[in-house]
Formats: sequence, C-alpha cells, structure tokens
Amino acid sequence: MFEYLWLIPLFPFVGFVVNGLFGNKFTEPQIGAVGVAAVGLSFAGTVWLFLQLVGLPESERFIAKQVYTWIRAGSFEANVSFLLDPLSMVMLLIVTGVGLLIHVYSIGYMHGDKGFARYFAFLNLFTFSMLLLVLADNFLLLFVGWEGVGLCSYLLIGFWFENKEYAYAGRKAFVVNRIGDFGFLLGMFLIFTHFNSLNFVTVFGNASHVLTAGVATSICLLLFVGAMGKSAQIPLFVWLPDAMAGPTPVSALIHAATMVTAGVYMVARCHVLFLHSEVAMTVVALVGVATAFLAATIALVSNDIKKVLAYSTISQLGYMFLACGVGAFSAGVFHVNTHAYFKALLFMSAGSVMHALQNETDMTRMGNLRSKLPVTFRVFFIGALALAGFPLLSGFFSKDEILWKVLNSPYGGFELWFIAAAVAGLTAFYTFRMIFLVFYGESRVPKEIETQIHESPSVMTIPLGILAFLAIAGGWLGVPHLFNQFEHFLGPVFNQYGTIGFFEQTHELVGPETTFMAISSLIAILGIGFAYLLYVAKPDLPAHVVARTQGFYNFFVHKWYVDELYQALLVHPLNRFSDRVLWRWCDVKFIDGFVNSVATATGKLGGRVRKMETGFVQNYALSIVVGVVVLAGYFLLKSME
Repeated sequence: MFEYLWLIPLFPFVGFVVNGLFGNKFTEPQIGAVGVAAVGLSFAGTVWLFLQLVGLPESERFIAKQVYTWIRAGSFEANVSFLLDPLSMVMLLIVTGVGLLIHVYSIGYMHGDKGFARYFAFLNLFTFSMLLLVLADNFLLLFVGWEGVGLCSYLLIGFWFENKEYAYAGRKAFVVNRIGDFGFLLGMFLIFTHFNSLNFVTVFGNASHVLTAGVATSICLLLFVGAMGKSAQIPLFVWLPDAMAGPTPVSALIHAATMVTAGVYMVARCHVLFLHSEVAMTVVALVGVATAFLAATIALVSNDIKKVLAYSTISQLGYMFLACGVGAFSAGVFHVNTHAYFKALLFMSAGSVMHALQNETDMTRMGNLRSKLPVTFRVFFIGALALAGFPLLSGFFSKDEILWKVLNSPYGGFELWFIAAAVAGLTAFYTFRMIFLVFYGESRVPKEIETQIHESPSVMTIPLGILAFLAIAGGWLGVPHLFNQFEHFLGPVFNQYGTIGFFEQTHELVGPETTFMAISSLIAILGIGFAYLLYVAKPDLPAHVVARTQGFYNFFVHKWYVDELYQALLVHPLNRFSDRVLWRWCDVKFIDGFVNSVATATGKLGGRVRKMETGFVQNYALSIVVGVVVLAGYFLLKSME
C-alpha cells in the first residue's frame, strides 16, 4: 500500500483540474461531488495507510517513496519523493479528515454563488498543496507546497475580488507571507551551503557533525521567519484577521487544517536543527508567548465574530510555538491536532450563524439566537468549551500539557507559565463573551432579518456534529499518566536522531501535573464565570468597565496600533519613495526620458533628411551625378596609392 502514497496528494489535484477546466459545464451537485470525492479518496487512503503504519514496529515507521528525480545538477539532486512517518501521518489525518468535512459543509454554504466551481477548484488545490508540504522529504519540495498554500490563500481570501476590501485583504496576505518566505529561502540556502543537500535524512542525520551553535542559530532563525509569516506570529500576524474576507469555510480550512499549521509543522519537523541552538529555542518560545498574549487581548474587545476567532487562532498558534520553544514538540503537535477540531467547528458554526443572518458578522447585532438555531448553538457551545480549556474536553488536555511542560522545561520557567496561564483565562473569557453576545440576552437582530432566521441545512450541520464529537473526545489520546498514546505515537520521530526531549533529562519537577491540571481547570472556569457575570447576569456592567479602562480598551481596539505602525514605518515611506524616486525620477525622467529622447532625435533627423525629397527630377539627377563623381574620385585616388 505504501507504494501508492503518491495518490494521496494526487486525488485533490485531479479534483482541481476537473473543476477548474470543466466546472462551468457541471451543475452544483456535480461540482460538489467532484470536490468532495477528491478529498474523500485522500482521506480513505490516509486512514488505510495509518492502519498499515501502526502495524509496523516503531523503528520501521519511516517510509520514503521516490516518485521521480526532479532536479539533477552536478552533485545536487532533488526528488519528488515523500516521507511517511508518525508526524506526517498526524498532519495527513488532519488535512484530509477535517478538510473533507469542510468540503462537505461548503456545498451548503456556497450554494448559489456564481463562483461555485472556481471555489471548489481552489479548495482542492489548497488541500493538494498542504499534502505536498507535509509529505515532502526535502526542503525544496516542502517549499513548493509552502508556496502553494500561500498562493491558494491569496486566491481564496480574495475570492470575492469584486469587493476592493476583499481584494486588498488577499494582497495583504500574499505580501506579508512573501516577507516570511524570503527568510525561509535564505535558511534553505544556508542549509545547502553547509550540508550540500536539502534532503531531511541527510541534513538531520549530519546536524551534530556539521553545525556550530552560530550556524544553527542563523539557519533556525531564518526558517522561523518563514514560520512567523505562515503561522501569523509577531510581527507578521497582521494578515490573518484580514483573511476573514474570504468565505467562512475557507477561514476554517486555513485556521484548522492547512496554512497556519504549516509553520508549526515545519519547526517540529526541523526540531533536530532547533535543538542545536539555545538562542533559537528561546526566540521561538518568547515570540510564541508574546503572540498568544497580544492576540488574546485584541480578541477581548472585537465585535466581529470571525475576527474573534481569527485572533484566537493567532493566540493558540502562539501556544504551539511556545511548546516547541521549550522542547515540548509532541505537546505542540498535539495542540495542532485538537485545535483543528474545535477551531474548524467554531468557524463553521460561526458560518452557520452568518448563514441565518444574511452574512452578518457584528455580534452587537445578534443575541438570543439559541432557540432559533438550536443545533448551531449546541455545537458552537461545545467548540467554545474546548477552546476555553474546560475540563475533559480536547482543548483542556492539549493546553494543559503545554502549560505543564513550559513550567518544567529547562527553557521554560514560572514566568512563561504565568503568562500562558493568564492567556488561558483571557481565552475562556473572550470565547464565552462571544457565546453570550450571540446566543443570550435580548435580540438585537434587525426586524427585517429576524423573521427569516432558520437553521442551516443538514449538509452543513452533519459536519458540525462530527467535529463537535471530535472536540469532546479528541483530547483523550493525550491523557497524562493514563495512556498518552499521542506522545507515544510521535516518540520515534522526536527520538530518531538521538535528540531526546528535554523531559527525559533529570531535573526537579515543580509539583505533580494533576495539581496544575486543577489550576488550569479553575482558570478556565473563572474566565467563563466572569464572562457570564458581565454579559448575562449584569449586562450593563461592561459599559462601566470600558469607561474605567478607556485607555486600555482603545489600545486593544486599535490592535496595539500595529497596523498603524506598519503604515508609518513601512507603507507610507515606501509609497513616497515609489512616488518621488521610482516613478517621478526613474520612470518619468530616466526611462521615459531616454525613450522620448530617442524618439525626438529620430524625428529631428527624419525632418532634415526629408528636405532632400523635393519632387523635382533634375534635382535627383544632379544628386546621382554628384554621387558618381565622388565615387569615381575615391577609386581614382585609391588606385594612385
């Protein structure tokens, strides 16, 4: 079965080609069937491969299959070849499984859209690109998938490009990611310079012999710049909230199963390199925890339901990088897994609310929807509990494991734990602020819309039900001390090159993990309770809180003025430079001036030569005679020499 590994990414690519070339000739059901079947076949194949992989001994769970030789130049060779191991298998299950549910949901959500075929073609291409990224066994092929998801994000964020704001959001995502990708490319060049190869096995296997601390730091920080762009970390996070311009299922796909998880996956895949640099590990942890805190504070005051979830994603990605930065790579990937379930559920539930309210996203124009959208309310509530880290749901187990390992890692400590724990409390608060604003209190829905509110069709609610089940049960694979099967499954990957995790080292543990699980539970419950107090029990209280904290409130509403800072330091200076130097001088004066000068000189020369054309035969005859005399004189003088 492993011989057919290449079929996993091929199926979505075929779906992209079929719908892209012939979709305008199909009906909506046919287009949806092609798109869903393409990902469904990949998911079925992935499940079968998973069953085959777990049947192998742990030491043999590394399957490399070469499709063909792509580039061969001297001693350099790059192949289109795939690596299947426990880490890539986890990502395959997320991309194809969650992606399949999003494809099914999209049939109902995008019904009637004139770009229906284009949408499913791009969605299949997005899935193909992410599968290529996670299956690649070398940096060059990974970079192809890396750029592929960047392209697809541009196409899908700006899907409704007739709206200038949506088109701008797509461009913003594309440009910001190019900044990160430039760093990633430089990191690849450094890797090739020192290893003369871009193959994972060669690079990781020789890392301890080739790398010095300085080189490892340079490589890892450059690779991390790419991860900061793709996974929206400080300072390259500004594109992700604007990405909400795309259709809501696209947001679910980007945030849960594809693009933003690529950076975390890459850092986990390159853990061998990062463990050679204490500086790089520290930077990853600090950037992660800072991003988690910043994004959580912005989510506190956002009134757009999709942007609350977008900032939540940025914050949760910060958790994942924090885990990687302290050496808890398995915990980081575990949170990628659980986050995929509850964040896809939350985005798609938000899409169900928008579907009922004619695409309204402002939570101040909602309220008291739980009786009118009972199915959406229940699944949304489950997703919110999982995100908040409520005890025994999926998010609780993965977030708690990160907090525990941050506290006990040589690269962690109490300070990082305290900030991360505070972020957990903020997460519980803003998540249930969203729940209470949307589903509780008095209805603030405009009268003309309120009479038309209806539950979403089953093609949308069935995927929501499946995701709700996963949001409840998905974390039980990582229950500490009982049977942490998830960490056990990933163990061979993170121990493959002798780079044992920090937590196998001998050091004093700061109290039992169960104690800190209780603390995490209390933090989540307090956050939910405080949200209930402000938005249900005493709904007039938030206005008084805002009045007393106006400075902080405005600071968070303006998103820490990061966009304004970009405008002042980068956008406006570049615009002025482009206007005054590149356009007015380089373009107008130099390029246009040179071209215009050539044209003017040619015109003047032509004007003078034109005077020879008089129209009189005798003048032409005289010119011929003069020419003959001149030529004869020239040859006569030449012969006399």
